[in-house]
Parts: sequence; C-alpha cells; structure tokens
Amino acid sequence: MAQNLRSKRVAVVGAGYAGLTAAVSLGQRGIPVVVYESGPVPGGRARRVTTAGRTLDNGQHILIGAYTTLLGMMRTVGADPDALLLRLPLELRYATEFSLRAPALPAPLHLAVALFSATGLTWSERFGAVAFMQAMKRKTFRVDTQVSVAALLEAHGQRGAIARYLWHPLCISALNTLPQAASANAFLAVLRDSLAGSRAASELLIPRVDLTRLFPEPAAAWLDAHGGEVRCGSPIRDLAALRSEYSDVIVAVGPHQLGPLMPGIAEHYTYQPIYTVYLKYPASVRLPLAMLGLADGIVQWVFDRGQLEGEAGLLACVISAQGDHQQMEQSELVTTCRAELSLALGLLPKPEWTQVIAEKRATITCSPGLERPGPRTSLPNVYLAGDYTHPEYPPTLEAAVLSGIRAAAQIA
Repeated sequence: MAQNLRSKRVAVVGAGYAGLTAAVSLGQRGIPVVVYESGPVPGGRARRVTTAGRTLDNGQHILIGAYTTLLGMMRTVGADPDALLLRLPLELRYATEFSLRAPALPAPLHLAVALFSATGLTWSERFGAVAFMQAMKRKTFRVDTQVSVAALLEAHGQRGAIARYLWHPLCISALNTLPQAASANAFLAVLRDSLAGSRAASELLIPRVDLTRLFPEPAAAWLDAHGGEVRCGSPIRDLAALRSEYSDVIVAVGPHQLGPLMPGIAEHYTYQPIYTVYLKYPASVRLPLAMLGLADGIVQWVFDRGQLEGEAGLLACVISAQGDHQQMEQSELVTTCRAELSLALGLLPKPEWTQVIAEKRATITCSPGLERPGPRTSLPNVYLAGDYTHPEYPPTLEAAVLSGIRAAAQIA
C-alpha cells in the first residue's frame, strides 16, 4: 500500500473549500497534489473579491459550532478558529419584537430556556417548538425523502411567529432554499447537529477576516510547505490531458461548471442565488450586535462588518434563495435595502458607497428527494468533491469539507 501511495500524483480541479480539503487530506498521506483554479484567488463560492478597489467577500457566511470538520481542517493548516471567527452564543435578534438567546447551560436545557425566554412568541408556540424537537428526535431526525420543510412544519403545527422568526430563517440560511421547496431531511440534519446537539454546536461563528483568508490561503500555504501546489488563473477545460499526466483526478468545481468536463452529471440540478448588498455609512452607524435579522422585506440578515472586520459603518445585507429581488436592477436593490435598514434602525444618512455582489448560482436547490452523485464517477480514477455531493447535508461549507475528505479517501 505504501508503495502504491508513493506512485500516485493527483490533480484537483477547483480550489474551493472542497478541493483544498481534498488536497490537504492527500498531502497528509504524503501524496503530491497540484490544484488548478481558474480564478485569481482560491475559495470557490466563499472567496475574497476585489471590486472598485475594495476588498469584499462574494457572500456573507455564517458558520455554527457543529461544523467540527471544517474547524478541524482549519486547525490542520494553521488557521486558528478562535482568532479568525467571532464565536457567539446562539442568538437570533430581529429589528422587530422577536429575540432568542441561548444561555450558558448544558444541552438540551440551553435550548429549552432560550425558547421559553424568547420574546415575540406565544406560550403555545414555545411548548409546540419543544414538542416538535422531541418528535424529530424520536424519528432520529429523518422523515420521508419527498417531504418539504414547509410540509413538515405544517404537519407539526409550527406556524405563526415560531415559523417566521426561527424555522423559516434557519431553513433559508442553511439550505439556501425556500421552505416550500426545501428538503425536510437536509433541514433536519442541520437541526440534529446544531439545536439538538451540544450548546457549543449551536453557537454562531462569524468570520472576522475575508473568506479567502479564513481557510483557502492557509490551505494553499500548507500545501506549498508539504510538496503540493495551487495554481490560480489555470482553468481546466479538458480532463483528458490531466488524466494522462496524473494518476487520479478530483473534480471539485461547482455543478454548473461540470458541463465541459463531465457532461450529464449535473443536468438535473436547479440553482439558488445569494445576493449581498454592501452599504458603507459613516463610522458612527452601528448595529446593536454583529448580526441582526429583518423580517419585513427582501433582506433576511444584516451584518455589521465594523464589528467583525473593523471597517466601521460597513453593513452587509444578505438576501438568500430565490425571490422578487432577482428581477431588480442593482440601483433598485440598493434603494430597497436602504429603506429596509432605515425602517429597522431609524433614519440613516446616505451611504458613502454601495456594492452589489450577486452569486446567481450560489448553491443547488436543496429539494426533497434530490439525488446526490457521491465521490465516484463512471471515469476510472476520476472523483467528485463539492457541497452538492454530500448525501445528507445541505450545500454548506461543512458539506464541502466533508466531501473533500471523502473524495481523498477514495484515492488513499
């Protein structure tokens, strides 16, 4: 086996979180890897972008404490999660009357106290939410594969404020898919590992640095120090040349990019967008906390980048999944976000500058019964990695990292 591993040389197509994880996993086994990335920086759908001379992220990602595989991989490559992530107790606060915060108590007491001390819920909704979680635990957080999140919640009486402020936002944040079109099982996998897990598992982890610095750049540096290489600005349009040069190939690009490389694999997927609208206000503009929910318009969450990365006055409005905003011009999106922020926070001054970043195919639609391809393909020694390949998890950074490890295991 050791001799077989020494004879291997692997190419990875795509330097996102999945591809880099696969490369690091192979590097840990002493297998040389070259990663090919078409873009100027590594990171894939979670990367740094430079536009109009400003450095921003292509989207605002929230991690949770349950993402233990991603956190472990960060530590492997020397990216300290404690320094790079703001760790907060589970807290969902809206500009309206709803707020929920988990206290420093052991699980599951922390969630029960959070629900019963939350504002904006009826007592019926509090007891109903506890009963819902208990019912899902009895079902081992699995239901029929064709059930949607909306149908699951309706069947268990989860409607009204508890659905509007808790379950629906969690679904859209984790699955990037509206509840009526989202897989109940993917949603339940997130609930199982977060709200139904330890107190630490449900904590919110918000990046303090740009998404390329969070993991991709440390991973690239680790590979360079361990005999590997990341080649940015190197698109791959034909697998034949790679297959003749390398013993194995891992294809870790987005499914919408598979067509020229591996036709037919991803033709049945549809996609969901994520829009991020950046508004730079005077430094005096500040949110009451780093992340605030909005529930009366198109914006779902707004992040205070000043509290996260130090640029005071910079707010990032996040709009996940499909909706009417997809038909808006950028100027209309900015105007709408400004109006919703002023309604929530009080009258705000005109922003110094604005920037809209639209990832129109940020993730696959995480729909009920959706078939995932897994790491193996019909081509010998060619494997897939990417958040869309994980059999259970929604398309998150944790799923991307897990998929990279699984693809590397096929080779090693």
